[in-house]
Amino acid sequence: MNTAVHYQRDGELARITLNRPQRHNALVPELLDGLRAALARCREDRPAALILDAEGRSFSTGGDVGGFYDTPRAERHDYASRVVGTLNAVILDLLSLPLPTVAAVHGMVTGGSVGLVLACDIVVAGPRASFAPWYTRVGYSPDGGWTALMPERIGRARALDIQLTNRRLDAEEAHRVGLVQYLSEDNKVAEQARAVAGTLCSAKRGSVHHTLALTRPDLDTVAAGLDAEFRHFLEHIVSDEADQGMADFLNR
Repeated sequence: MNTAVHYQRDGELARITLNRPQRHNALVPELLDGLRAALARCREDRPAALILDAEGRSFSTGGDVGGFYDTPRAERHDYASRVVGTLNAVILDLLSLPLPTVAAVHGMVTGGSVGLVLACDIVVAGPRASFAPWYTRVGYSPDGGWTALMPERIGRARALDIQLTNRRLDAEEAHRVGLVQYLSEDNKVAEQARAVAGTLCSAKRGSVHHTLALTRPDLDTVAAGLDAEFRHFLEHIVSDEADQGMADFLNR
């Protein structure tokens, strides 16, 4: 396992931790590759439940804008293809795991990192958690399930409003609209996530399996939506608007 992602097993419970806190767990190739490897190991281990959490002040702040901007435009298409393509694969890996998943969220979740949360079955969040798109501010096309998964979770009109106006959802609003299922006290996110996961571990596995199969979003539909996001993202990331938006965002 690479150092950007940690995997551990404790009895019937597995845990995957984003471990790039100095860069707010931004979605760079190393971290995304680590996530895929950790999820493959989890699938082999067959625990009863999985917790996805993160080290540092933020859960994850999406794609590394500096990484995109510093990549020459002639090479940016390939870099973006790797980042967004691997993110989409991670989302589908999570949605297809034959066990329930719990996201333990603290701090900021922005851009494509929202997909890691949307792909989990249950979300526990602390009072300082927040969710924001940033696409119309930075000059990107949406990725990470903002169009493929978010409308089903919180409603199409609300999802569209948040993306077009770059509006931030705090923890309470995210809970109210259904993005978050459990609100935790500050510094108790991990504890509550383990309590929820413990309940899942004690449930009958066959019943859990059938419930997931019948209730999770259709994988083919999600995959088609993510592929559309992928194609639009690659088209726009090499545009003049994206260049200027990233330069303004980074104060370059």
